[in-house]
Amino acid sequence: MRLLLGSGGYRTSERVQFLGEQMRDFFGNVERLLFVPYALHDHDKYVEMMIEKKLDGGYALDGIHRHADPQAAVREAEAIYVGGGNSFRLLSALYRLNLLGVIRERVQAGMPYMGISAGSNLASPTIKTTNDMPITQPPSLDALGLVPFQINPHYFFGQFYVKDADGFHEHFGETRDDRIREFHEMNDTPVVGLWEGGMLRREGQRLDLLGETARLFRKGQDPRDLASGSRLDTLL
Repeated sequence: MRLLLGSGGYRTSERVQFLGEQMRDFFGNVERLLFVPYALHDHDKYVEMMIEKKLDGGYALDGIHRHADPQAAVREAEAIYVGGGNSFRLLSALYRLNLLGVIRERVQAGMPYMGISAGSNLASPTIKTTNDMPITQPPSLDALGLVPFQINPHYFFGQFYVKDADGFHEHFGETRDDRIREFHEMNDTPVVGLWEGGMLRREGQRLDLLGETARLFRKGQDPRDLASGSRLDTLL
């Protein structure tokens, strides 16, 4: 199985360059990527934005929403790229179109899968560790299960501080660590908190952390910080 899972945060030229380098190394000579834009409302605008911001890695993006038969599009695709946005909206669309099974089948058979933000949540067993509001209700929170652990994209540690004219003020809201601790009060699955700009790459039974640090949460254990370049094969 081949996966490239990113947190997001590609807002600087350096990070855009890093993303492109990782995509080209991962996808190689693939010509077209089947792009899944269901996590945002305006699908055509999403595809245009990805190209404009150079988040396509130089590949042709083929929006799945433009296909009359999206299941056939998945079966015929060379590779698939699932974009970010709202994870509940994304998962609802995939259930409605009966796409979860065919995507899982193709990826398990070797088709390269790339997910960013919501697309990374989708690769987890469930979307329970998303940061998104449940703006719609999918039939289930169960996702693709391409990895046996949860991902929390856009992870950061520490308290929120709000900036105004007088400086920075502590927000006192729950931290991301608090939220993941709550998840482990009800669930046993490990969680990888993936920093902005960070990526996980799976090649068979090898799993590498690329670009940025991450934090690993296991139920009943203290969180463990992971350096960029770490091998995380034991999570598979």
